[in-house]
Amino acid sequence: MKLMDCHTHTQYSVDSEADINKCIERAAELGLAAYAITDHCECNGWYKEEHYPENERYLRDSFDYAADFEGSVSAVTALKEKWAGKLNLICGVELGQILHDTNAAKIVNADKRVDFIIGSVHQVMGERDFYFIEYEKLTMDEIYDLLERYFKEVYAVSRTELFDVIGHITYCLRYMKQRHGIEADISRYDDIIAETFRSLAQNGKGMEINSSGLRQGFGDSFPNLKYVKLFRDMGGEILTFGSDSHTVEDIGADIADAMKTARAAGFTRGAYFKKRKPYFIDIE
Repeated sequence: MKLMDCHTHTQYSVDSEADINKCIERAAELGLAAYAITDHCECNGWYKEEHYPENERYLRDSFDYAADFEGSVSAVTALKEKWAGKLNLICGVELGQILHDTNAAKIVNADKRVDFIIGSVHQVMGERDFYFIEYEKLTMDEIYDLLERYFKEVYAVSRTELFDVIGHITYCLRYMKQRHGIEADISRYDDIIAETFRSLAQNGKGMEINSSGLRQGFGDSFPNLKYVKLFRDMGGEILTFGSDSHTVEDIGADIADAMKTARAAGFTRGAYFKKRKPYFIDIE
């Protein structure tokens, strides 16, 4: 089985200290068929802190993502030359909160150095990142309201042209379950999730299977088999795989299991991107 890892983070992400050179060396050691570095770029924190109203700054975990983006893309572009012929190194970005600042998203999309864009929603408008939410202070009705807004925002993102694949579509469940044991039933949103998948398929966009939940206590991939099957039923063809690694050691972690999920859903190939175009590898 040829493994690929198309969602990873390095020292150029605010929440990672992974040395970019060691990450690339590890990917080469693993013999990955494709390896994408996709450091964080949150559109709602694109500018320096002083750009934003004081009463809104709490909504952002960090600022000046424009600098992080340039640092990562410049480094990966240079390293692509160094590793040419030895590793299929992809210059990517995880672009968060596209709808919160579409001008920032358009700047990233216009950068010809970028091979691949994951469109992620880490927080809904007017709320903090799901990582920071104090779920124990919310009622289940409030949690379901938050989840409804999340899936509506993901659907709205799916109708744009500002990304290549939607990242970890069930990310919204991660911290409420891992930290607080809250099991929310998202089947009530299956209709809008299905419409999101139909939109992706019709627009030539894809979805990722993010394997991080398998090693972090969640117990399943983001999304799980049910929703990978639904993506296929809605006409989805482009599927990428990502460990969401933030350390050297986690590169490629549980990707084989994510590929098994894809096969169980009826997929026979996975994709990676170069120059914003998908290339396919058989996973059977």
